[in-house]
Amino acid sequence: MKLRAYLLMLFVVAVWGSTFVLVKGALTDATPAAFNLVRMTLAFAVLGVAYHRYWRAIQGWQVGAGALVGACLAMGYQFQTTGLARTTPSKSAFITGLMVVMVPLLSIIPGLRPPGAKPPRWTVFLGAALAFIGIVLLTAPAALAASGSNSLLGKAARLLPDMASINLGDVLTLGCALGFAFHCIALSHVSPRIAFQPLALLQVGFCAVFMAVSMPLIEHPQITWTPRLVVALGITVVFSSAAAFSIQSWAQSVLPPTHIALLLTLEPVFAWITSFLVMGERLGLRPACGALMILAGIALTELMPQPHVAAAHEA
Repeated sequence: MKLRAYLLMLFVVAVWGSTFVLVKGALTDATPAAFNLVRMTLAFAVLGVAYHRYWRAIQGWQVGAGALVGACLAMGYQFQTTGLARTTPSKSAFITGLMVVMVPLLSIIPGLRPPGAKPPRWTVFLGAALAFIGIVLLTAPAALAASGSNSLLGKAARLLPDMASINLGDVLTLGCALGFAFHCIALSHVSPRIAFQPLALLQVGFCAVFMAVSMPLIEHPQITWTPRLVVALGITVVFSSAAAFSIQSWAQSVLPPTHIALLLTLEPVFAWITSFLVMGERLGLRPACGALMILAGIALTELMPQPHVAAAHEA
């Protein structure tokens, strides 16, 4: 069962990573919040048909849990897609990957800490520091142009970031990382107690509801139906939403949270590979170093020995 969970989660991560480019293209034909609402509404319809036998099994307390998970999911996607419209797919993916660092950092708060988990160790804070330096290098250009002074002081000044030039899309994507971190924490609390079918139904359904409520506050929605948009919606609805959230809801009740987080670190790698192959996107030396530092921070956070927390099937 565990091997199947690992393989299916790897498939999910590959799909999520590759769809950054797909969604980026679709945002030419639809505004971000409108795209998200159509995507999640269709995904909910697909799940409603696929899991129609589980509607009657849903209990009252599960509705509240599904609403909480769905709200976190909506927060993550609204920030991510709005930010993606203003930045590149690979940058969006690497910044989104910071959720893996944020999850253990948020576990400092006892009320957010997953059941049985212990406070974060020093490696988490060091990993967060590396990831922060990486995010600055990835998103902020150098303060001085390369044509500046060649003195030692001038060369050192070129390493300093121009914080005023950070892309708005990158800042919005940071909000996405926080939303997905809350989503991962919420899942760790509720997935061991709710079967993955009703949990997938509830979180996607409530996610669509929260997207519908927040859309008028975010934008004036517009959609132009094109083959490119239809293909993007078809793939994201079936594979990266309906199937992916079902698999994640199930896998998170089988695998330890740290193993799930490690698999999620591959998402920006798949996104960069896809962006390079499809769009020819290349990271310069400075942002590439930043991307590597983000991955190093994530790896340090998750790979260093941590107190083991039993997953649902290990307890």
